Amino acid sequence: MRTIKIFDTTLRDGEQSPGASMNLSEKLKVAHALTELGVDVIEAGFAIASPGDFESVQAVANTIKGSSICSLARCVEKDIEAAAEALKNAEQPRIHVFLATSPIHRQYKLKTTPERNIEAAVEGVKYARKFCSDIEFSAEDATRTEIDHLCRVVEAVINAGATTVNIPDTVGYSTPSEMYDRIRSLFERVSNIDKAVISVHNHNDLGMAVATSLAGVQAGAGQVECTINGLGERAGNCSLEEIVMALKTRSDVYDVATHVITKKLLSTSRLVATVTGLKVPRNKAIVGQNAFAHESGIHQDGMLKHPTTYEIMSPADVGFLKTELPLGKHSGRAALADRAKTLGYELNTELLPKVFEEFKKLADRKKNIYDEDILVLIEQLIHEGQADIPPKEAKGWSFVSYDMHCQTDKKPVLTLKIRWGEQAYTKEICAGDGPIDAIFLAIREVVGLDISVKEFMVQSVSMGEDAQGEVTVLVDHKGETFRGHGVSTDTIEASTIAILNAVNRMG
Repeated sequence: MRTIKIFDTTLRDGEQSPGASMNLSEKLKVAHALTELGVDVIEAGFAIASPGDFESVQAVANTIKGSSICSLARCVEKDIEAAAEALKNAEQPRIHVFLATSPIHRQYKLKTTPERNIEAAVEGVKYARKFCSDIEFSAEDATRTEIDHLCRVVEAVINAGATTVNIPDTVGYSTPSEMYDRIRSLFERVSNIDKAVISVHNHNDLGMAVATSLAGVQAGAGQVECTINGLGERAGNCSLEEIVMALKTRSDVYDVATHVITKKLLSTSRLVATVTGLKVPRNKAIVGQNAFAHESGIHQDGMLKHPTTYEIMSPADVGFLKTELPLGKHSGRAALADRAKTLGYELNTELLPKVFEEFKKLADRKKNIYDEDILVLIEQLIHEGQADIPPKEAKGWSFVSYDMHCQTDKKPVLTLKIRWGEQAYTKEICAGDGPIDAIFLAIREVVGLDISVKEFMVQSVSMGEDAQGEVTVLVDHKGETFRGHGVSTDTIEASTIAILNAVNRMG
């Protein structure tokens, strides 16, 4: 059985999803989670793109052990030098150089000839080899590249020292059968192909990224490039959780394995959803809330008789539990820690007391506590920086209390109390079109910033009439967008926390 390398690009390609940008602290949390998940390669960013990207790649490279850390670079010397500098302290560094090879890109973007295209690819790989022995080359828009030219490029870059060659479907144009044929053609026509790992990186514009990646594996590819929750430009990338579970569940077809610890898929998915603010649809395969839910009477009857009648995977294999969390206000720390471990989180001596304190508060407010409630408590504390690596925003404004009086056709009357460090501020207003607007106007006056809300999202994180509300906001300040996140059984409180969280990010 072959082992397929899982190359995760959530921190680079995934972050290019509109609204999905992450700060340094969040990237480090995701990188740690990816290593614990068992991914082979983490693409930490595009070092030359900005000082922030360079800092992120460098921080991940300096911190993460166990996975290869990769930086993207064009086949340009300054790009490669920046990647090498950012990766210089990595335990397992990889420089990932790319160059477009299709006639469309050669003619309109690069304005180059086929011969010069090959020369530039070889020059990029050779220059990268001066800094690092693990070099990946990507032939951008490979699925729209003439097969003869692609074969010449692949052979040339392997001769130049590329250890991995990526054949990306950059615009999500290819079908599974076309991807299979393309990869097979490379194996049949490129004489030195056994000296490198062939990789696939497929976009989801036609909804076939996972299918085309599976076809690539069947044809002989040894690496799949993907992202948590399928994040990425436009319609996204191949979903890591879907490709991994497809390979595992249908090992009879693909006869391959990965190093991914699948029981951590759910917790990693939820972490990424929390830090990016891009929520997972309920019907999302593998990690969606409905992925293992059965409402049909016929299905329920079958499940009661034997789970395999309607489930092709065990929920436990990806981190779900079949039973709800039997914890209440009389439960102790040991029980909470044990359940958290089952859900994919090891609560260390620093985090456990904080989670337990918040759990006790929640138990006094909620009659029924579910697994989702525990997960969101842990994720909220991590998101706020109260564990591991505290982000800057955790030290700013915080919510204290509010008193709100609302009536139809009348402006809300609000008394809001918030705190900066040890200093408390109270604001009384009679303004706004409803309670949330009043909260926002009061915060704007207290913090003294010209801000506006671009997007406001609220959803329930568990079941029941006393479920917690999870609020995500996008706030505009001087043309820049900042994301905020808040959770509470009180939606107004959650909204206040989310707006303050966004304000704190403004530095």
